[in-house]
Amino acid sequence: MTTTTGNTDQRPDIGSDIRWQCRRGMLELDLILNNFIDNGLASLADDERATFEHVLSYPDQTLYDLLLGNTVSADSKVAGLIQRIRAVPFA
Repeated sequence: MTTTTGNTDQRPDIGSDIRWQCRRGMLELDLILNNFIDNGLASLADDERATFEHVLSYPDQTLYDLLLGNTVSADSKVAGLIQRIRAVPFA
């Protein structure tokens, strides 16, 4: 018998895996992504967090263009997440 609780409050800490994936070859990406981890990641729902992890698999130039508004993703989930990342103020 398998039981699922559906409780999202028991999410593990982000750990070093996501923070490591945010280390990029461009300083601008490092700053934007680490700011989001520190100030916005905790507010994501599980599906949004999965989208964030998917976005981290993008090449640096693609991610850079999305985060700076040079391009817009055709995927509405990605586009919405990018807007949330861009909206987090730097502390």
